[in-house]
Amino acid sequence: MEFEFLMKECPLIAILRGITPKETEAVCEVLYNTGIRLLEIPLNSPDALKSIAIAVRGNEGRMLVGAGTVLTIEDACRVYNAGGKFIISPNTDVDVIKETKRLGMISIPGFFTTTEAFTAIKAGADYLKLFPSILGSGYIKDLKAVVKKPIFAVGGVNAENLSEFLDVCVGAGIGSALYKSGKSLADLEGDAKLFCQLVSRIHQ
Repeated sequence: MEFEFLMKECPLIAILRGITPKETEAVCEVLYNTGIRLLEIPLNSPDALKSIAIAVRGNEGRMLVGAGTVLTIEDACRVYNAGGKFIISPNTDVDVIKETKRLGMISIPGFFTTTEAFTAIKAGADYLKLFPSILGSGYIKDLKAVVKKPIFAVGGVNAENLSEFLDVCVGAGIGSALYKSGKSLADLEGDAKLFCQLVSRIHQ
């Protein structure tokens, strides 16, 4: 399934930092049933590659699974071998971006300055990721005057400010406001429904 197609269904990436292989299947099922279609499993989660493989096997044809906190080309290759379809990094690393594209995956590197943005774009990045909580949506709006790649807001995005960031970004990555280790499936379901309802209202 195409990343862009699933973005149109729901422009949110669920960041499952800290998830374990044992809970992956159940968490994915809850998120799918509430409308989320894109899953990021950060590599600093316990046994992350196993969780990625489990998520991929259980959701083929209905969700896309990728990895976050990808810092090296070796990490990118491991994610590819586990079945991951996109790579998200906290930084702009040209080698990681180029390897991601060589492997046929979607590249979403992190950036903060225009210099980093243009470096990432030149290397082949498909999307860009910005930690917006420090400077807010106004900074992203100003950047878009010159940075033409679509930007994800990731970090500090919650139910209160989601609308603000989706006004200027193509999508958002939702971390602890949606999922955290030890959270019950019922609470996860409630928060996932809330975020998907907010998206529906924003896009009306």
